[in-house]
Order: sequence, then structure tokens, then C-alpha cells
Amino acid sequence: MGLAVGIAYGDSAASRGQSAFGSGSGNESGWASDRVGVGVKASFLGVGAEVATRVTHRTNARAGFNILGYSRSFSKDGINYGGHLSFRTFEAHYDIFPWAGNFHVSPGVLAYMGNPVTANAVVPGDQSFSLGGQTYYSDPSAPVAANGRVNFNQVSPTATVGWGNLVHHSKRFSIPVELGVAFQGSPKSTLNLTGNVCNAPSGALLRSCMSTSNSNVQSNVVAEQGKINKSMAPFKVYPIISIGFGYKF
Repeated sequence: MGLAVGIAYGDSAASRGQSAFGSGSGNESGWASDRVGVGVKASFLGVGAEVATRVTHRTNARAGFNILGYSRSFSKDGINYGGHLSFRTFEAHYDIFPWAGNFHVSPGVLAYMGNPVTANAVVPGDQSFSLGGQTYYSDPSAPVAANGRVNFNQVSPTATVGWGNLVHHSKRFSIPVELGVAFQGSPKSTLNLTGNVCNAPSGALLRSCMSTSNSNVQSNVVAEQGKINKSMAPFKVYPIISIGFGYKF
């Protein structure tokens, strides 16, 4: 009888141990299976989408892309430009949740694809414009055409803080908010001119014209690029503010 009681007790203990182990395995399996989240967002970089995966209990790896397009006309130094803003960016972040909640600190990188800012113009004949502090007139027989672009560092570090987790431990849906900056360095402009420039309008005495490839004209082009670079210096730090909607699989 003692042997029967011992066997029954052993079977009962084994059954309890197996049940407890099975419960733990289920939790671990659930933790492992809910490790990917996706989201859409709007930010100063445009509209975008992102995906995140859990790395540890307190960290995620997150990556996404953004698109922003905008066009407008503007005038600078007597030249009317058609400007185009075309942001195509890729971003990657390592989200650190210090309290394993929603708040996170996220170092990362931002990469630009293509030329973010471009502008084009044709200066009508005999119209005056300024270039590097020098006044010129567009030659009616070969009007001046201008095209320019502004580039940022192709890859820049970012630092953000935020609230929300695309791979939350217990919630399927999230509304992530993020604030921070991209340290993209001072923007660099490039300005190219074609056609001829003149020192006076048509019919003026002592009027002379020259190609925009002339060294004197090119020195003024370089001076103009310097003015543009100086005016855009504040954008060496670009703000990142976003809000989105996420879903965890």
C-alpha cells in the first residue's frame, strides 16, 4: 500500500510540474510570437511607414521610410525660380525603453536619397539680376538659364525621444509620438548658369556680353553659393516631430 501511495503521489507531482512547465512555455511562446509591429506616420519628413521588431524585453529595432513633395515659385536677386522639395528618406532607430513601458530614447540614423531641394529658372532677355553682388542683364540672344540644388549629408545621426511602442507587450494598437533632431550638417548649394550675361540692357552704349562660363562670372556664382549656404546654415539641425498609428502582429 505504501508503494501505491508513493506512485500516486509521484504521478500527481509530475502532472503538476508538467502543467506548470506547459504554462511557462505558452507564455514564452506568446512573448516570442508577438515580436513584430508596423505603423504609418506623419512628420516633418513627410508621410511614412515603419516596422519594428523586439530585440530584448526593453529594446526594439525600428526602420522606415518617408516621402515629402512640395513645389512653389520664389524670387531671389531678380531671378524667379520654380522650387521643388523632394524628400525621400530612410531611417533606422534602436528604441530603448528604460522602464519597459511606452517612453523610449532612440539613437538612430537618417539617410537622404536623391537631391532634396532643386530649383530652375530662365531669365528673360534684358531682365536684370544680381549674382554675388554684381548686377547683370540676361542676353536676349542667349537668355540665362539657372538650375540649383541643395544637398544635405547623405547619412546623418539622429536622437529622439518618444511615447509609444510598436511591439507593446500587451497591446495590439498604439499611437506613437516622437520628438528629436537630425544632425545633418550645414546644407551645401550648387548653382549652375548657362547663356550669356551683359553689363547693360539692349541699346545701351558700351554694352558688352559674355558667357556665363567666363571666370569673372563664375567667381560671382561661387559668391552667390556662399550666400545661399549661409542663409541655410540653421538647417544643419533638422527637427523631427511625428505622430502615427501602429499595429502589432
